[in-house]
Amino acid sequence: MCHQHSWKVFVLRLGHRPERDKRITTHVFLVARAFGAHGAFYSGQKDEKVEASIRKVVESWGGPFSIEYVEEWVKKIREWKKMGGEAIHLTMYGLPLNEVIQEIRKSKKDKLIIVGGEKVPRLVYDLADWNVSITLQPHSEVGALSVFLHELYMGEELKREFENARIKVIPQARGKKVIRLF
Repeated sequence: MCHQHSWKVFVLRLGHRPERDKRITTHVFLVARAFGAHGAFYSGQKDEKVEASIRKVVESWGGPFSIEYVEEWVKKIREWKKMGGEAIHLTMYGLPLNEVIQEIRKSKKDKLIIVGGEKVPRLVYDLADWNVSITLQPHSEVGALSVFLHELYMGEELKREFENARIKVIPQARGKKVIRLF
């Protein structure tokens, strides 16, 4: 792995609803994995299909990356903080990313990045150590997460090599080249 930090990064996706959020939740997890998070938690409704989809990606493209359903997101945030981690909520209402990212990066605490859907409960804002705005405009949690992780890792995540990958893309100016590693 290219980025060596004393902290680990996990994502908490709030309020998953399979009938409405299948693709967006899957995309949150794909971005989390590809952009350097170590794993993800999600609340709302348990969704075996989303979990299986992400596990299949990790099996083929490498990891490590874990996924876990949590019934009580409040309990997860409180446990995370009790264990010495910090909670970072991505929202359009928080402090601007470029004003706080250096301080977040310098912190040696494990990071729980919280992303929600349309209606995030007020309690999330109160529990978070950081409420961080990516823009002060409506945006996607997928976009916000990718920008945040890119800034957190200072672009190093783009060079990441995944452990136990069975498939790898070889960069090409034109066309596609994918190799099987084993």
